[in-house]
Amino acid sequence: MTATLENKDFHYPINCILNAFLCFTAITLNCITIHALRKTSSLPKPLRILLLSLAVSDVGVGFLAQPLYSALLGIAWLQGTKNDLNYDSVYNAFITSLNLFSAASYTGVVILALDRFLAIHLHLRYHELVTQERLLAVVVLNWVSAAMLSFLRLLVSKYIIYRIYAFLLISSVIMTSILYCKIYATTARHANQIHVMQVDSMRQTGQVGDAARLRKSIAGTFLVYLAFLLCYLPHFATFVAIFISGPSDTVQVWRSYAVTIIYLNSSLNPLIYCWKMRQIRHTVVEMLRANVLRCRRLEITQTAKRSQKRSSEFPIPSTVNMRRDELPR
Repeated sequence: MTATLENKDFHYPINCILNAFLCFTAITLNCITIHALRKTSSLPKPLRILLLSLAVSDVGVGFLAQPLYSALLGIAWLQGTKNDLNYDSVYNAFITSLNLFSAASYTGVVILALDRFLAIHLHLRYHELVTQERLLAVVVLNWVSAAMLSFLRLLVSKYIIYRIYAFLLISSVIMTSILYCKIYATTARHANQIHVMQVDSMRQTGQVGDAARLRKSIAGTFLVYLAFLLCYLPHFATFVAIFISGPSDTVQVWRSYAVTIIYLNSSLNPLIYCWKMRQIRHTVVEMLRANVLRCRRLEITQTAKRSQKRSSEFPIPSTVNMRRDELPR
């Protein structure tokens, strides 16, 4: 398969349509998730902060990165890429936004795994060590570092930036995989201990419920990591293909789809939160139910106002007045 003009006329519009749809879902689902996380007080604060950071990154993808990518594909499709100032300016803005949100996502997933690792290993000491202020400082530092890396591309060669991001992605995957392997081993050991120990005595201290909630949150964050890995893997594969065989039109076509799959990750994360985290799911359901009831009340109020307005414009004569009019004079 070669990227001829016919292929370009097919692949670029398809990518534009896909990104327009994913842009809408990323913004809508993550805005709902952010509002739900703010209202879900039963979720541990450290976990809420980290999930909020990831959701903000996903909203940024929908608001900024995906529209720029769609514009980039549209310009490349209609005008071409060579010696085009519009293409170059949009490309620089797109790459800067992609690097910003990708770096924030890389390290955000690692921090999330590290938080769950500390929660299951430190037990009671976790709340003493992982305070809200420290975690906020880590999240802010993560975003500042991502912003510095994204704007560093304007100062140094793009090949240096590619190496930095390749190292960042590979190290993030390795570190997160090691953390979840350790988490799995620890949860398996705890499950065996709980099975052996007297469950009744543990229920009195609430350890069974806490352990179950912790395992569910770990399962949810692991799925976030797995979705992240699967969505970024095709893009990494295109870099490997370019490194081995050099750039080609075919690789560029597949690379355009690989970037779209990266953006798919921003729409998958909110679905994973609602699926695997009961507290968030209940909050979202309550929010949707409240909005439906509010819309129904508004509809009933508007219907009543319209009926009242109609009756005032066309008053119905009373029975007494009708009888008086019927009397002979």
